[in-house]
Amino acid sequence: MVYVDTILTVDNLHINFYTNNRCNEAVRGVSFQLKKGRTLCLVGESGCGKSVTASSIMRLLPPLSRIEEGRIIYHSEQGDIHLHELAANGPEIRSIRGAEIAMIFQDPMTALNPVYTVGFQIREAFLYHTKMAKAAMQQKAIELLRSMRIPAPEQRVNEYIHQYSGGMRQRAMIAMAMSCNPKILIADEPTTALDVTVQAQIFDLMNDLQKKHNAAILLITHDMGVVAELAHDVVVMYMGVAVENGPVEEVLTKPAHPYTSALLKSIPVLGQSRSKKLEPIRGSTPDPYNRPQGCQFRPRCDFATEKCLQEPEACSVGENHTVKCWHWEKVLANA
Repeated sequence: MVYVDTILTVDNLHINFYTNNRCNEAVRGVSFQLKKGRTLCLVGESGCGKSVTASSIMRLLPPLSRIEEGRIIYHSEQGDIHLHELAANGPEIRSIRGAEIAMIFQDPMTALNPVYTVGFQIREAFLYHTKMAKAAMQQKAIELLRSMRIPAPEQRVNEYIHQYSGGMRQRAMIAMAMSCNPKILIADEPTTALDVTVQAQIFDLMNDLQKKHNAAILLITHDMGVVAELAHDVVVMYMGVAVENGPVEEVLTKPAHPYTSALLKSIPVLGQSRSKKLEPIRGSTPDPYNRPQGCQFRPRCDFATEKCLQEPEACSVGENHTVKCWHWEKVLANA
């Protein structure tokens, strides 16, 4: 079922990587819907498939990867566009990238070109997607940097990325992403290398832009605090599987999957008693080339039984809240 305000549907997505005659099933049956004016967080530990899922939406997967199954549908104003069917470097997806779906990458030092000025790189979006005059492009680039609260934008627009601080680089990246007022903004851990004060400023900017343009934001993070603060909906991923999906209040207060519950218990809480110890998740993440049978979290799960040797099906916990676990009722009872 596709809701009226849904702008992006990812349905049963499977993505494999092929290296050294081996196959890594990086994404296994991920499904979610992104809605206008709302923020959906993909959360999970490193290597769980968050960035691969986001890259597949932009058709930016590396050459040795392949979408094996599933659909990625962009519900545009002109009608549904099946992104998974578009050529990775074809004119159709190039007309969408930047103009309607934009991405903030994790590391601006590798995403931005060091030999071109920041202003030139922002103007490129106008060059490809608009018919603005050159002078108007320059003025718009300055306005974007000013809206990102970058000081002296008239000077900074002609500077190179090595002349920017870490926070300013990320702001410049957001300015590039928002240059054409995209309908969908994908942010891949946009504040990983920044201190907490700058992180808060970056997230405030993203919230302001969302409210101003009614944009849908897909935010990738491993920080549950960020999820609690910013998200409307959350998808918890583990070993390429979306193990839990639902409204953030439901998932964080009533986690129905053992992995979600374990994640929340492993986070320090400000003001908690010294006697209360953190509970790390026992074991370690399995080798993606030697996966456990059935539920991927089974070797680390306190609720595991023989039934978990079979892949669990998605179960409905509440309205728009689903989980892939055979024992979700026990997990809820022990939360």
